[in-house]
Amino acid sequence: MLNRLKENFFFAVIRGKSAEDAIEITKHAILGGIRNIEITYTTPNASDVIKKLSDDFKENQEVIIGAGTVMSLELAKEAIQAGASFLVSPHFDKEIADLANQEQVYYFPGCATATEVVTAMKSSCPIIKLFPGGILGPGFIKDIHGPIPEVDLMPSGGVSIDNVADWKKAGAVAVGVGSALSSKVEVEGYDSVTEIAKAFVKAVQ
Repeated sequence: MLNRLKENFFFAVIRGKSAEDAIEITKHAILGGIRNIEITYTTPNASDVIKKLSDDFKENQEVIIGAGTVMSLELAKEAIQAGASFLVSPHFDKEIADLANQEQVYYFPGCATATEVVTAMKSSCPIIKLFPGGILGPGFIKDIHGPIPEVDLMPSGGVSIDNVADWKKAGAVAVGVGSALSSKVEVEGYDSVTEIAKAFVKAVQ
Protein backbone atom coordinates (compact mmCIF):
# COMPACT_ATOMS: atom_id res chain seq x y z
CA MET A 1 0.00 0.00 0.00
CA LEU A 2 2.86 2.40 0.72
CA ASN A 3 4.11 1.96 -2.86
CA ARG A 4 0.61 2.67 -4.16
CA LEU A 5 0.35 5.82 -2.08
CA LYS A 6 3.60 7.04 -3.63
CA GLU A 7 2.57 6.00 -7.15
CA ASN A 8 -0.70 7.90 -6.72
CA PHE A 9 1.49 10.88 -5.64
CA PHE A 10 -1.40 13.24 -4.86
CA PHE A 11 -3.23 13.31 -1.52
CA ALA A 12 -6.57 15.13 -1.71
CA VAL A 13 -6.90 16.93 1.63
CA ILE A 14 -10.69 17.12 2.00
CA ARG A 15 -12.14 19.73 4.36
CA GLY A 16 -15.87 19.40 3.71
CA LYS A 17 -18.42 21.92 4.97
CA SER A 18 -20.63 18.89 5.65
CA ALA A 19 -20.32 15.12 5.35
CA GLU A 20 -22.16 15.25 2.01
CA ASP A 21 -19.86 18.00 0.74
CA ALA A 22 -16.77 15.95 1.66
CA ILE A 23 -18.13 12.87 -0.13
CA GLU A 24 -18.91 14.84 -3.31
CA ILE A 25 -15.47 16.53 -3.36
CA THR A 26 -13.86 13.12 -2.84
CA LYS A 27 -15.75 11.40 -5.64
CA HIS A 28 -15.01 14.21 -8.09
CA ALA A 29 -11.33 14.31 -7.10
CA ILE A 30 -11.11 10.57 -7.82
CA LEU A 31 -12.73 11.12 -11.23
CA GLY A 32 -9.95 13.64 -11.90
CA GLY A 33 -7.23 11.10 -11.10
CA ILE A 34 -6.41 11.75 -7.42
CA ARG A 35 -6.71 8.50 -5.47
CA ASN A 36 -5.21 9.14 -2.03
CA ILE A 37 -8.03 10.65 0.00
CA GLU A 38 -7.42 12.37 3.34
CA ILE A 39 -10.66 13.23 5.16
CA THR A 40 -9.77 15.86 7.74
CA TYR A 41 -11.27 15.99 11.21
CA THR A 42 -12.31 19.58 10.55
CA THR A 43 -15.08 17.98 8.43
CA PRO A 44 -18.36 17.41 10.33
CA ASN A 45 -18.90 13.71 11.11
CA ALA A 46 -15.49 12.89 9.62
CA SER A 47 -15.47 9.32 10.97
CA ASP A 48 -18.79 8.59 9.25
CA VAL A 49 -17.37 9.93 6.00
CA ILE A 50 -14.24 7.77 6.34
CA LYS A 51 -16.36 4.70 7.02
CA LYS A 52 -18.69 5.32 4.07
CA LEU A 53 -15.85 5.97 1.62
CA SER A 54 -13.85 2.99 2.91
CA ASP A 55 -16.89 0.79 2.30
CA ASP A 56 -17.70 2.35 -1.10
CA PHE A 57 -14.15 1.89 -2.42
CA LYS A 58 -13.35 -1.40 -0.72
CA GLU A 59 -13.14 -3.20 -4.08
CA ASN A 60 -11.05 -0.46 -5.71
CA GLN A 61 -7.41 -1.20 -4.90
CA GLU A 62 -6.20 2.14 -6.29
CA VAL A 63 -8.26 4.40 -3.99
CA ILE A 64 -6.88 4.68 -0.43
CA ILE A 65 -8.89 6.41 2.30
CA GLY A 66 -7.23 7.99 5.32
CA ALA A 67 -7.75 10.62 8.00
CA GLY A 68 -6.26 14.09 8.35
CA THR A 69 -5.96 16.70 11.11
CA VAL A 70 -5.66 13.85 13.62
CA MET A 71 -4.89 15.90 16.71
CA SER A 72 -5.17 13.33 19.49
CA LEU A 73 -4.85 9.65 20.36
CA GLU A 74 -8.64 9.45 20.74
CA LEU A 75 -9.19 10.76 17.19
CA ALA A 76 -6.56 8.35 15.88
CA LYS A 77 -8.41 5.42 17.45
CA GLU A 78 -11.71 6.67 16.03
CA ALA A 79 -10.22 7.04 12.53
CA ILE A 80 -8.71 3.54 12.57
CA GLN A 81 -12.02 2.08 13.75
CA ALA A 82 -13.77 3.87 10.87
CA GLY A 83 -11.41 2.21 8.39
CA ALA A 84 -8.66 4.78 7.78
CA SER A 85 -5.58 3.25 6.14
CA PHE A 86 -3.37 6.20 7.10
CA LEU A 87 -3.33 9.04 9.61
CA VAL A 88 -2.02 12.56 8.98
CA SER A 89 -1.54 15.34 11.50
CA PRO A 90 -0.04 18.85 11.33
CA HIS A 91 2.41 17.88 14.10
CA PHE A 92 4.31 14.84 15.39
CA ASP A 93 2.68 12.89 18.24
CA LYS A 94 4.54 9.92 19.75
CA GLU A 95 1.33 8.36 21.08
CA ILE A 96 -0.29 8.42 17.64
CA ALA A 97 2.88 6.99 16.08
CA ASP A 98 2.92 4.11 18.59
CA LEU A 99 -0.77 3.36 17.98
CA ALA A 100 -0.31 3.42 14.21
CA ASN A 101 2.58 0.96 14.45
CA GLN A 102 0.55 -1.27 16.75
CA GLU A 103 -2.52 -1.20 14.47
CA GLN A 104 -0.46 -1.47 11.27
CA VAL A 105 -1.66 1.75 9.69
CA TYR A 106 0.59 4.50 8.37
CA TYR A 107 1.22 7.73 10.25
CA PHE A 108 2.41 10.81 8.33
CA PRO A 109 3.13 13.58 10.87
CA GLY A 110 3.74 17.22 10.06
CA CYS A 111 7.33 18.39 10.59
CA ALA A 112 9.13 21.64 9.85
CA THR A 113 12.70 21.09 11.14
CA ALA A 114 15.46 18.52 10.77
CA THR A 115 15.04 17.57 14.44
CA GLU A 116 11.32 16.90 13.99
CA VAL A 117 11.96 14.88 10.82
CA VAL A 118 14.51 12.65 12.56
CA THR A 119 12.25 12.23 15.61
CA ALA A 120 9.41 11.05 13.32
CA MET A 121 11.75 8.69 11.46
CA LYS A 122 12.76 7.08 14.79
CA SER A 123 9.06 6.30 15.35
CA SER A 124 8.91 4.47 11.99
CA CYS A 125 6.85 7.10 10.16
CA PRO A 126 7.33 6.05 6.49
CA ILE A 127 6.48 9.44 4.96
CA ILE A 128 7.02 12.77 6.72
CA LYS A 129 4.60 15.56 5.91
CA LEU A 130 6.32 18.93 5.47
CA PHE A 131 4.03 21.51 6.98
CA PRO A 132 3.45 24.30 6.27
CA GLY A 133 4.78 23.60 2.78
CA GLY A 134 4.16 27.13 1.54
CA ILE A 135 6.60 28.55 4.08
CA LEU A 136 9.23 25.79 3.81
CA GLY A 137 9.35 25.69 -0.02
CA PRO A 138 10.82 23.02 -2.36
CA GLY A 139 14.37 23.97 -1.38
CA PHE A 140 13.74 22.56 2.10
CA ILE A 141 13.53 19.03 0.63
CA LYS A 142 16.92 19.42 -1.05
CA ASP A 143 18.40 20.75 2.19
CA ILE A 144 17.03 17.82 4.24
CA HIS A 145 18.05 15.27 1.60
CA GLY A 146 21.66 16.48 1.89
CA PRO A 147 22.29 14.88 5.30
CA ILE A 148 19.23 12.55 5.28
CA PRO A 149 18.82 11.28 1.68
CA GLU A 150 16.70 8.28 2.65
CA VAL A 151 13.74 10.18 4.14
CA ASP A 152 10.47 10.34 2.14
CA LEU A 153 8.90 13.79 2.30
CA MET A 154 5.44 15.08 1.37
CA PRO A 155 4.66 18.80 1.39
CA SER A 156 1.19 19.94 2.36
CA GLY A 157 -0.07 23.50 2.41
CA GLY A 158 0.99 25.88 -0.35
CA VAL A 159 1.04 23.25 -3.13
CA SER A 160 -0.45 24.67 -6.34
CA ILE A 161 -0.78 23.70 -10.00
CA ASP A 162 1.99 26.22 -10.72
CA ASN A 163 4.55 24.82 -8.25
CA VAL A 164 3.70 21.10 -7.95
CA ALA A 165 6.26 20.14 -10.62
CA ASP A 166 8.93 22.03 -8.62
CA TRP A 167 8.07 19.97 -5.53
CA LYS A 168 8.35 16.73 -7.46
CA LYS A 169 11.64 17.80 -9.03
CA ALA A 170 12.97 18.67 -5.57
CA GLY A 171 12.34 15.08 -4.46
CA ALA A 172 8.85 14.98 -2.91
CA VAL A 173 7.45 11.43 -2.93
CA ALA A 174 3.90 12.84 -2.68
CA VAL A 175 2.06 16.14 -2.21
CA GLY A 176 -1.04 17.16 -0.28
CA VAL A 177 -3.53 19.30 -2.19
CA GLY A 178 -6.21 21.02 -0.11
CA SER A 179 -8.35 24.10 -0.68
CA ALA A 180 -7.21 24.48 -4.30
CA LEU A 181 -9.28 21.42 -5.24
CA SER A 182 -12.58 22.80 -4.04
CA SER A 183 -11.90 26.50 -4.67
CA LYS A 184 -14.51 26.79 -7.47
CA VAL A 185 -17.26 24.55 -6.07
CA GLU A 186 -19.54 27.38 -4.93
CA VAL A 187 -19.52 29.03 -8.37
CA GLU A 188 -18.98 26.14 -10.80
CA GLY A 189 -20.17 23.06 -8.88
CA TYR A 190 -18.42 19.79 -8.11
CA ASP A 191 -17.36 19.15 -11.71
CA SER A 192 -14.77 21.89 -11.14
CA VAL A 193 -13.04 19.60 -8.63
CA THR A 194 -12.55 16.99 -11.37
CA GLU A 195 -11.09 19.56 -13.75
CA ILE A 196 -8.70 20.98 -11.13
CA ALA A 197 -7.60 17.44 -10.16
CA LYS A 198 -6.88 16.67 -13.82
CA ALA A 199 -4.82 19.89 -14.08
CA PHE A 200 -2.71 18.87 -11.06
CA VAL A 201 -2.10 15.39 -12.49
CA LYS A 202 -1.15 16.87 -15.88
CA ALA A 203 1.24 19.35 -14.25
CA VAL A 204 3.57 16.57 -13.05
CA GLN A 205 3.38 14.32 -16.14
